[in-house]
Parts: sequence; structure tokens; C-alpha cells
Amino acid sequence: MSPSEHDAALDDRLLQAMAERGGVKSFPAHAVLVNEEDDSDSIFIVLRGKVKIYGAGANGREVVYTTLGAGEYFGEMTLDGGPRSASVMTLEPTTCVVVTGTNVRDFLGTHPDFALHLVRKLIGLVRRSTDTVKRLALDDVYTRVSKLLHELAETDATGRLVVPERLTQQDIADRVGSSREMISRIFKQLTIGGYIAAEGRRIVMLKKLPARW
Repeated sequence: MSPSEHDAALDDRLLQAMAERGGVKSFPAHAVLVNEEDDSDSIFIVLRGKVKIYGAGANGREVVYTTLGAGEYFGEMTLDGGPRSASVMTLEPTTCVVVTGTNVRDFLGTHPDFALHLVRKLIGLVRRSTDTVKRLALDDVYTRVSKLLHELAETDATGRLVVPERLTQQDIADRVGSSREMISRIFKQLTIGGYIAAEGRRIVMLKKLPARW
């Protein structure tokens, strides 16, 4: 996980202070918490569980922008008074603190450290958005898949590189802007070549991925 992803989580002090301004709500897996273009302005802080931030087209296809876990938050883009810029769905049973936009604005005025955290998060979002546009314009599908796997992979207790998120091929297709069929072909060749292996729904990277596919 990159440093910018670690920085996305609130420290315990800020998390507690924000939690005191909102209400705790629990949601089952696959519950839609926010719909794109909604006018609501609350911020959600994830206490437990995991959510995905995504957009959907008229044809039903999705693109996943990111996933968030405990200590991370979403909904800050509505602080400018505009509609929701993305939809959010739980990936597993999830508990959140929901803080109204008014309370968030008051909190920003009394907690400059949270304001700085928010600014850093938004800068990181812009950087990732710029990088995503560049990848879609310049990289082929295999290159996008390779970069995604390297970004998500972590070293486990045995020293192996493992993608801890339990991603389906459709999940990966949604993240890189491709079809599941193309991802299936790429994974089949990487598996045959001994580059990756599946352990349940975890992906283990056995050796450095080839530069080209």
C-alpha cells in the first residue's frame, strides 16, 4: 500500500472527535450508501468494513475508483454544495459514523489539523485522477493490470507478494476499464507462465510480471 493510501486514514484522536459529531449506522454487504448525483452532503467515516467508490454508465458497466476501509472517509466532495460525484457500496458488513455537512464545516473551523488532512486527501485524489487518465490514454490493458497488481500487493509473513483484497476478475476489469473476458485471458497466460497463482480469492505474485503481454 502506498504512503498516500496510509495517509487517507484518520488518526484515533481525529476519528473520535469526528465520531462525536455524528451518528453510528450499520449496513449489510452490498448496500448502496450514496448514489451519484444525489444532493445529500453528509460525510461517512468507516469504523469497520469496506466500501467501494464507483461510477456507472447508462449500459450498467461500472468503473471502480477506489476502496476504503476502517478510519477512512468519503463524501467530502459535496462540501462545495454540489451533488455526489460517485456512488458508494459496501463490500462487506460495514459500520460508519455519518456526519452532516453542517457539522463537518463547523469541525473544519475548530480543527485545522482535519482541514489539512482533507486538503492532502483531495490533492491525492487529483494526483490519482491525473494518473488514471494518463493510463487510460497511454497504457494497454495488460500494463494497467500489471500496475494495479503491484500497487495492491503487500508482503505477507512468508515474504511473498500477495494482493490481500479478494478481487474477482470483474472487480479488476472495473478498476482498469476493460472487459472481464480480456482480464480472464491475461490471468490465464500469467498463471500458465508461473507469474501468479490463486489461493482462494487471493492473488499471489510468484515472480516479477513480464513487461509485455
